[in-house]
Amino acid sequence: MAFLSAAIAGYLLGSVPFGLVLTRLAGLGDIRAIGSGNIGATNVLRSGKKGLALATLLADSGKGALAALVFGLGSGDPAIGLVAGFAAVLGHNFPLWLRFKGGKGVATTLGVLLATAWPVGLAACLTWLAIAALFRTSSLAALAALGLSPVYALLWASPAHAVMALGLAVLGFYRHRDNIRRLLAGEESKIGSKQRNCGGSEAASRDPGQTSDLESR
Repeated sequence: MAFLSAAIAGYLLGSVPFGLVLTRLAGLGDIRAIGSGNIGATNVLRSGKKGLALATLLADSGKGALAALVFGLGSGDPAIGLVAGFAAVLGHNFPLWLRFKGGKGVATTLGVLLATAWPVGLAACLTWLAIAALFRTSSLAALAALGLSPVYALLWASPAHAVMALGLAVLGFYRHRDNIRRLLAGEESKIGSKQRNCGGSEAASRDPGQTSDLESR
């Protein structure tokens, strides 16, 4: 029963679409109408509002961390925290309120990893930063961070953490399937390419379909 409660609560917390809420509060309208149509920080950045994108990133990662911490510490069972964290990523990616059309979950995943085993989360974040700096491609950085996180979990956490990280990596790769096709075709855009935003001005962004976050961004 505790696992089910954690899963439901984690999903509901994760399903709060902070990117959509914050952009509407800022008077920018529906973030889904520009760029990739994604609700994550990467697409919020396409509005040209870097502060708003950062707030979205922190909120999206924070909700994953909060779900994992509240149920992990509150129950005294780390496994329950892992379930809540995983469910939060599911909620972000497939929110009930948005007809299950959400983000790609990278930021929320990193929040969960940092909250449940900080060395794993830190290593994943550093991986994202390193690949992004080297190749200037956000989706590639996200895929590298997600793909290596189960290895980091085996090294610095527990088998249970590794199983969760593997599940989140599989989910993340599925959500990035279009990006993977473009990467293989050499068509994925670089960080910092220009794209018109909803107001007609240009904002630093990537290809309309490229949404990685850090999740999704």
